[in-house]
Amino acid sequence: MKKVFVILMFSLFASSNLFANDKEKIRLFNEWLFNNGYHQYLKFEQKAACKDEPKYSNHWYYNKCDQFQGSNNLNVKLNKKKNNLAYKENPNRDTLIYYLWNYAYRDTRNYEVKPSEKPYEFKFNLIEDKFIKKQMKTKGILSYLYYQDGEVLIDELSPKERLGEFLNNETKFYSMSMGKSVTSYILGHAICGGYIDGVDSRINDWPPIENTLYHNQKLIDFLNMSTGDQKYIDEYIKNDGTFLGDPSYYYESNSISKTASRFLKGSVKSKSRYYYNGFMTQIITNYTKYKTGDDYKKLLNEIFVNKVKIKYSILPTLSSLKSAEENGILHPNLRATRFDYLRIAKAIMDDYQNNTCVGKYLREIYERRIPKNYKENMPEPHFNRTKSYGGQFHMDYPGLEDRVVFGMGGYGGNAILIDVENSRIVVLNSLHYNNTKYKYSYQKLLRDPIKKGK
Repeated sequence: MKKVFVILMFSLFASSNLFANDKEKIRLFNEWLFNNGYHQYLKFEQKAACKDEPKYSNHWYYNKCDQFQGSNNLNVKLNKKKNNLAYKENPNRDTLIYYLWNYAYRDTRNYEVKPSEKPYEFKFNLIEDKFIKKQMKTKGILSYLYYQDGEVLIDELSPKERLGEFLNNETKFYSMSMGKSVTSYILGHAICGGYIDGVDSRINDWPPIENTLYHNQKLIDFLNMSTGDQKYIDEYIKNDGTFLGDPSYYYESNSISKTASRFLKGSVKSKSRYYYNGFMTQIITNYTKYKTGDDYKKLLNEIFVNKVKIKYSILPTLSSLKSAEENGILHPNLRATRFDYLRIAKAIMDDYQNNTCVGKYLREIYERRIPKNYKENMPEPHFNRTKSYGGQFHMDYPGLEDRVVFGMGGYGGNAILIDVENSRIVVLNSLHYNNTKYKYSYQKLLRDPIKKGK
């Protein structure tokens, strides 16, 4: 009885906190609408105190009269369980507007990689694709770019009446899972920089994962999501939490040290097989930071500023606290503009084609990819259901098995496909995806442009 009472009290406390967080985020969302001139979505309701108190007085500030007062007139339906849209939901436009702000514009603690002084500028030879335009009117697609043989052939933003009024080329789109592939690309540069011996290096010199199943495993097993941790992590199958036994605990909000000490001490490796989860990427990110030390930020600048030549800043998650970094607090999240995602994809393609040191790393992870052994009950959406996985990239797409394609995929339908041999790239940024109303055409938007070209 006592245990039931404790669980009930915890649930009520958690629900109360979640409600409070939702109220605060709605307040910040309303302020964003106000500050950016979207007044048609607001209801202005000035407090009595703000009418009576002298402007700029202590009492005026105390009553927060310097902030937007009122509410929005949108019919927003929040996901009460998580920070993102639930996969099965078919949200209205008002809800999409809120989650666009939540993903792309809400302030977060990130390290900023400044833009290049001489960013790479694309050549354009634009053509019209009526099917893509039609899909963008009804789906959750925010941006679509198609690059072929040195030119951008398709450049589409969501129509204004859909979500386009909130978007431009400086909008930074957020993804955790596409950041996994970028994490791998960073690791390749760390290997080529001499900080790490290679993909067969064993992680046996890093305290946070000592006495866990991850200790002394090879990097290639982390890269291929095959460390044998399936008995401990339940991130997608039941969708009730990250770690078995505690549906309230999510590794994204905690350090590796805390997660390992709480759930993984004395853990034993199971049979190696493909088992997709983000905790392995979190380990890769933090181990790369550990091995590069104070040179980590320098390495990021060398990659994104000097090689990729980003036009706008990108925002990888990077703690500024040294003690936190030692505990493994970095996460493979990324915010970047749509054309900077294309610049990153092009840099990956260029490395592969030019057979640079990083190109050889990319070739190696492609050769050492492993089968997913896909089954119908696997959680991956259709645009990510490839036959193989290698080095944090999706590989062997249905209908493209004869092509060397490096794929990035992320929640909400985000997808980047890079045909490294035929110089074709698709960058699709999306806010929401499901298997009903918001399911876009994998064949026509992703597969066919890579397979047939334009």
